[in-house]
Amino acid sequence: MTNTLHSPGVREALERMFAAAELDESIRKPVSESASAQERADLLEDLYLPISPEGGNLLYSLVRAARPDTIVEFGTSFGISTMYLAAAVADNGTGHVYGTEMNAAKIAHARANLDGAGVGENVTILEGDALETLTELPGPIGLVLLDGWKNLCLPVLRQLESRLEPGALVVADDITFPTMADYLAYVRDPANGYVTVAFPVEDGMEISCWTAGSVG
Repeated sequence: MTNTLHSPGVREALERMFAAAELDESIRKPVSESASAQERADLLEDLYLPISPEGGNLLYSLVRAARPDTIVEFGTSFGISTMYLAAAVADNGTGHVYGTEMNAAKIAHARANLDGAGVGENVTILEGDALETLTELPGPIGLVLLDGWKNLCLPVLRQLESRLEPGALVVADDITFPTMADYLAYVRDPANGYVTVAFPVEDGMEISCWTAGSVG
């Protein structure tokens, strides 16, 4: 059976990027709470800010199982999480990933990483503020990964909700961060249309199923 995630190109790219991300931990720069999203993106343009390998495997598995036609990723950075999503799309033989990133240098690196691994054709990276670049993206959206600035995860989700297909999956990373409190309160309130569960990978992931558009 095809498993692009274990192909030499993808495997080598992920190993290289995770190794670079480990080095980043020793040089992480402080960011002012008052900085704008663009200022934060530019200040951290050299840092990976990755998901964990276990989180990546979870993303791959969810995409393989759900087979979404449209995947939205809020926060592409250098493309580690995007690589897992794109590999799953390649193996499904259907679907497309729409990433979002504010920093032009990171977009260039992410494109090089994805193209070099042979999965770039499955990904479009939208440059700029996700609250603006995702406005015209057509639905239905089958899976959303929220891994950008934590204070923007809820606004991005709310903007996408009208285009989520019934049963769509929404995955949020780093749920142990205090800045995710409002997001978690929202998806954990049944009145807002989600069935949700916390998944114990590094820094935590919240997996939520959108049920508000379901019939019956």
